Amino acid sequence: MATTETQQESMMMAKPHKEHQWLDKFCGDWTYEGEASMGPDTPVQMFRGTESARSLGGLWYVLEGEGDMPGYPSAKTMLTIGYDPRKKKYVGTWIGSMSAQLWVYEGSVDESGKILTLSAEGPDMSGAGKTAKYKDVTEFVSDCHRVLTSHMLGEDGQWHQFMKSHYRRK
Repeated sequence: MATTETQQESMMMAKPHKEHQWLDKFCGDWTYEGEASMGPDTPVQMFRGTESARSLGGLWYVLEGEGDMPGYPSAKTMLTIGYDPRKKKYVGTWIGSMSAQLWVYEGSVDESGKILTLSAEGPDMSGAGKTAKYKDVTEFVSDCHRVLTSHMLGEDGQWHQFMKSHYRRK
């Protein structure tokens, strides 16, 4: 099937939608601190770091983090996020210097306009070689404070929170 000139223009010459503009909230420099428990018998561990977020043409956003994480004293992370108007979903990826996993996200913002939920599939934390479903939930408490919680879907069909971080604008 041939692609029309109008379709090419919309794919290659995209203009930001209101959903892209919502992502502007992430832009700027942040500090974060949080806690995580990577398994049911694992003690809670604290971590902290910094993050810098910027826009690429108002369509994509890049969030680069650096700090300590449980078991990794000098971790670097990168989240890319945008909005796909054809899918009508937020889409993105996450990579970290401590992981060989490329996380691929899809999600949405809730009706309040304050909460972004991104879902992915990745390795189960048990180390048994299975995969599990995950969701990361970012709530903007204010323009200068956001909270990220990470959850894994357990075999019991319930979401189990394993991480919570508070981000504060510098």
